[in-house]
Formats: sequence, structure tokens, C-alpha cells
Amino acid sequence: MNNDCPFCQIGLDPEQQIIFENKTCYFIQKPSEQEILEGSGLVIPKTHTQTVFELSAEQWRDSQDLLKKAKDYLDHFHSPDGYSVGWNTGEVGGQSIPHAHLHVIPRYKDEPYAGKGIRYWIKQPSNSRQLSKEMRSQ
Repeated sequence: MNNDCPFCQIGLDPEQQIIFENKTCYFIQKPSEQEILEGSGLVIPKTHTQTVFELSAEQWRDSQDLLKKAKDYLDHFHSPDGYSVGWNTGEVGGQSIPHAHLHVIPRYKDEPYAGKGIRYWIKQPSNSRQLSKEMRSQ
């Protein structure tokens, strides 16, 4: 357990809701995030595991188990048209909390970014490493 990690101390955030859990992982949701990301949640290991690359075989199995349960739950209560599912790893990879967490984001046909998946933003020409090098050299 890491005393500075909000996912290691899930019970200290009164807004965080544990929807499902198994031996090694939780599926959680935060109501304040539901207005924009309706139905979104996270699968997180119960023990402090910094990145997805450090998950044990048991944590992988339990993550998959909760991902499937979360999908059934979200299909029933939100009826999404698709999903974006992914791990951000490392600060440059977009990981803001250094505790492995799998984003489970229901997607809907009527949302402004429908059809734009995880890669959409990072494959924009403005994200080119070559462009970045050129800008630094000026």
C-alpha cells in the first residue's frame, strides 16, 4: 500500500464507488465524472501496482473478469453503442495516478467525438515528433 496513492486508499474518497470486486481488483466509478463520461469507470488492482506491465497473472485474470462484468453492467444500465478501453502508462503515456488502472469508457452515437477512438488524438499531425523537433530547434 502507498499512503499517497488515492487508489490504495479507495475508502477515503467518499465519492468513489466500488461497483464490483474480486480477489485482487476493483471496478470503480465516480459520480462526478458521469456527466461527461456517462458510465465510465476503472478496473484497478487492490494492491499498489504502478503500471500495467507489473500486473501479476492473477491480477490480469481478475482484471479481465471485472472488465467483462463491467461491460454487462454498463450494457444493462447505459446501453452504449461502443467502448473505449485502455491503459495509460507512465507520465508521458498519460498516466496521472501512478497506480495501474484500466479505463472502461462507454461510447455513444450522439456524442461529439463518436467514432474517434483512443488513437485519434495521438495520431494528429500536430503530435508529430518531427514537428516537435523542428519547433525546439527554432
